[in-house]
Amino acid sequence: MRNPEKYQGVIPAFYACYDEAGEVSPERVRALASHLIAKGVKGLYVGGSSGECIYQSVADRKITLENVMAVARGKVTVIAHVACNNTRDSVELAKHAESLGVDAIAAIPPIYFHLPEPAIADYWNAMSAAAPNTDFVIYNIPQLAGVALTMSLFRKMCENPRVAAVKNSSMPVQDIQMFKAAGGEGFVVFNGPDEQFVGGRAMGADGGIGGTYAVMPELFLKADALLRAGRVEDAAAVQYRIDEIIYAMCACKGNLYAVLKEILRLREGLELGGVRPPLPALTLEDRPLVEQCAAQIDAAIDWAASL
Repeated sequence: MRNPEKYQGVIPAFYACYDEAGEVSPERVRALASHLIAKGVKGLYVGGSSGECIYQSVADRKITLENVMAVARGKVTVIAHVACNNTRDSVELAKHAESLGVDAIAAIPPIYFHLPEPAIADYWNAMSAAAPNTDFVIYNIPQLAGVALTMSLFRKMCENPRVAAVKNSSMPVQDIQMFKAAGGEGFVVFNGPDEQFVGGRAMGADGGIGGTYAVMPELFLKADALLRAGRVEDAAAVQYRIDEIIYAMCACKGNLYAVLKEILRLREGLELGGVRPPLPALTLEDRPLVEQCAAQIDAAIDWAASL
């Protein structure tokens, strides 16, 4: 039986946490998980784009999920992204995730080669079969994966009873409406693009999973609360502040995740390391911009508290 309630709300995408040598740090993983749980988020999305999954080994990803679950199990919803660019490693991560008791596994389609829809369905269903007691979330991010979740592929995947949700990171919010309508009662759609959290929710998204949530969870939680209270104009005003911050962070030359981790260090004292090459590290020119972004977040949180 579907349980959509556990997916309704603000679910930050979890960042890769490294030590000074660039290896996954179990201690820093646990520190970030504890920090986000204390902020009151609904859940954690582990091992996706924000977790730098395509630059990590299977062992790296297992270490991260194991340490997230050591802190988060039974406290918040945990969704583990398990896709690798081959079925064998993806199946291994799916089995591992279920053994740890995650609420759901998720997967992008295979990247680089443009595979036919039956091959993509086989890839996803192999992961789901490896975790037979766990919900499966389709991750639709065509701008990066190079392939979109079509309605024909979606309907094929819905033949699998474990398919419970779509994480929709395509930009048209109308896609949310289509997947909600075709998914049936209890089917969950997550809004993906952080810049349209409010718009996606207005179109029927049950919650959101996003890469910038962890650096300013207070603002996304506020927007979520305002939407639940029917205060759409106030929620939109919070979204505008969020977007201004995102645009400022994206103006840096270093990778966005390097920016986000530095802001967490400045604002929260969390040491999460840098980013894994080939992702570009922060530059000296970025430092004033990062400090400005941290100040923008502080100011926006103070402002939103008065709404």
